[in-house]
Amino acid sequence: MFSKDRWSEILEALNANKLRTLLTAFGVFWGIFILVALLALTNGLKNGATANFGNRATNTMFMWGQSTSMPYKGMNKGRRVQFKLADVDVLKEKMPELEYVSPRLQLGGYRGANNVSRNEKTGAFQVNGDYPEFINQQYMDIVKGRWLNYSDIQKEMKSAVIGTDVVKSLYDIGEEPIGTYIKLQGVNFKVVGVFQNPSTQGDSEEEANTIFIPFTTFGKAFNTADNVGWMAITASDDVSMTELKPKVLSIMREQRNVHPDDLRAIGNWDLAEQFAKFTGLFDILSFVGYFVGALVLLSGGIGISNIMLIVVKERTNEIGVRRALGATPWNIKSQILQESIVLTMISGLAGIAFASGLIWLMNYILDQSGPVENFANPSVNITVVIIALIILTISGLLAGFIPSSRATTMKPVDALRTE
Repeated sequence: MFSKDRWSEILEALNANKLRTLLTAFGVFWGIFILVALLALTNGLKNGATANFGNRATNTMFMWGQSTSMPYKGMNKGRRVQFKLADVDVLKEKMPELEYVSPRLQLGGYRGANNVSRNEKTGAFQVNGDYPEFINQQYMDIVKGRWLNYSDIQKEMKSAVIGTDVVKSLYDIGEEPIGTYIKLQGVNFKVVGVFQNPSTQGDSEEEANTIFIPFTTFGKAFNTADNVGWMAITASDDVSMTELKPKVLSIMREQRNVHPDDLRAIGNWDLAEQFAKFTGLFDILSFVGYFVGALVLLSGGIGISNIMLIVVKERTNEIGVRRALGATPWNIKSQILQESIVLTMISGLAGIAFASGLIWLMNYILDQSGPVENFANPSVNITVVIIALIILTISGLLAGFIPSSRATTMKPVDALRTE
């Protein structure tokens, strides 16, 4: 079908009026450029926004005790709700849909009073008491040594995993921290690991100033008994944490003798719900990108269709001669359709190429200037390019369909008589 002669005819037809061809092709070029560029920008915003969630498992909620707002079972309102380790076992037993239930304790805080020392150096750091599985809920890169393990938990080992900024504050440049000791409020702990948070945004600076110790050791060293400060709860991948949250809160109200209707007694932050809101927003933005790009492409396709109608009218005599020499209606129709498709594909591929160049330029600037808040790695999936090519092909066929159909309805004698 695409013979050498046919290609020559197509190129000759497109070159007959170069300015008209260029202006017509620009509509399709601009449409596909806008489509790809908008989707890349949307992905850049999405990547930047989701980076603020850090490297936490997004199907997670955090829960802590507050003050009751209703009297219940003879107890006055205003009572402080204190979680216990037994509550963790109850949640695990009653809710097998939960992947992790991590009890947590916290001491001090970033930018607070100095609570950690080593030799003559001191610093203010957040000290967390955790179980080993917490690293599955908030991923961290262990750059030296190891993470906490269940041997630390069971033996109540005074082990500590410290952030990179803790190392900078308490150690000299080049000094090896693994195997050394630091004092947490006067209690010696052995450094067994150093971590860094892969996130470059959000609260990564605070996390780099954090020290993790075994939960059981925390309770013994700082006299917290079986108290739990708060919990990090992650659902299995096939279950929504947001859907499980009402049941989790109901079980905890029952455990802590809280009125079933007291919604203020137990605080929570649903990371899964917040993440779903973000992804939903960017799904809408992606739809808008597709919609706007499709509309611009449609206008470009209409422009091509109009130009092809003019081309058919200008070549009426040529069509008459072809028909008189034995050309079939399909020969005429395929000629017009191919010219339309070629014009559409060339202009569309040029739009994709220019959009790709823009994406490369944006990423290059981001690499040179450093991370930008709420914007990172603008890109498009290969699926988008494939969809764009399909849209281009369909647009080319539709743009050439009406002109080609009109060309085949001409009678050879009438076409030859046209001046």
